[in-house]
Amino acid sequence: MSEKGCCHSVGQCFFDYYTSKLLVIRSKKVGTLNRFTQALVIAYVIGYVCVLKKGYQDTDTVLSSVTTKVKGIALTNTTELGERIWDVADYIIPPQEDGSFFVLTNMIITPNQTQSKCAENPNPASICTSHRDCKRGFNDARGDGVRTGRCVNYNDTVKTCEVLSWCPLEKIVDPPNPPLLADAENFTVLIKNNIRYPKFNFNKRNILPNINSSYLTQCVFSRKTDPDCPIFRLKDIVGEANEDFQTMAVHGGVMGVQIRWDCDLDVPQSWCVPRYTFRRLDNKDPENTVAPGYNFRFAKYYKNNDGKESRTLIKGYGIRFDVMVFGQAGKFNIVPTLLNIGAGLALLGLVNVICDWIVLTCMKRKHHYREQKYTYVDDFGLLSNEES
Repeated sequence: MSEKGCCHSVGQCFFDYYTSKLLVIRSKKVGTLNRFTQALVIAYVIGYVCVLKKGYQDTDTVLSSVTTKVKGIALTNTTELGERIWDVADYIIPPQEDGSFFVLTNMIITPNQTQSKCAENPNPASICTSHRDCKRGFNDARGDGVRTGRCVNYNDTVKTCEVLSWCPLEKIVDPPNPPLLADAENFTVLIKNNIRYPKFNFNKRNILPNINSSYLTQCVFSRKTDPDCPIFRLKDIVGEANEDFQTMAVHGGVMGVQIRWDCDLDVPQSWCVPRYTFRRLDNKDPENTVAPGYNFRFAKYYKNNDGKESRTLIKGYGIRFDVMVFGQAGKFNIVPTLLNIGAGLALLGLVNVICDWIVLTCMKRKHHYREQKYTYVDDFGLLSNEES
């Protein structure tokens, strides 16, 4: 009998059909809750989705290309090189990079190196007391050359293994402070940025239509006076990131130039302009000062009349500027508009579900409301709640 009753109940539930019933509850509490929740949903759909997030627009991400051109002259007077003028060909290394450029600001110079034999710089692996401590042909990856097998005087008190290398070896000293190319803070860079939103067939560049040649030859970016000028002074870029150029120039570093294009294509295209921000990208931790900044080595090679090769080794310190472009464009489209309107209507329908649940489970007269809410009817007519 129990199995028959269970099958009957399952079959009855399977063939039940539910239809909505309109129940009007005259209650200030329930009415206030309903209207307040509806107002929240409408404010969210209109204020946040449509106005703030522009839910009526289709969007596209930016495609970008960047080229740079640095200008400036610096004067140095060192023991190794004497008085010397540095121009763009000297301090921009390499001449062209993809979306970035490096400016030499400081250096350690080792002149007149030739392929010869000399004592290795002192370190725990190179210090010796006899020839037996120096294995002939040994090549230490962190050393300065290939060992000859001899232990020679490095100075009056220290002996090290002799190596075949570029001699004299590179100087092991701290970089000059203040930096040699201190004048680099006044160098300027022209950043040319072209962007495209392919979905909307929209193109623009950061040299805006209102900028002419005469203005471009004299302007320098300033947030107050020249916010649209694409020429930047290096000191200003570093200063915008709350850094001091002369301090950063000693050991070098990495700066980020961020260009943001957020364009609303439902308004005039002249409103679509780039926004520039600057920040330091390399780690600057006062508690972790191991291997700070940014540096690398390069050399200038020469040959004398006898055909003997020599070089000047330069350990260069400087600032690398990475130009990063971000952006999103939006334009009215009926599809996202209808989708967001439909989502808003669905949320309004959810308000009734929430209010029904509160009325039927939390109100004092919930049993009375439940009796009024549900009526059971079969093929033979109206059933009471007890019969159902």
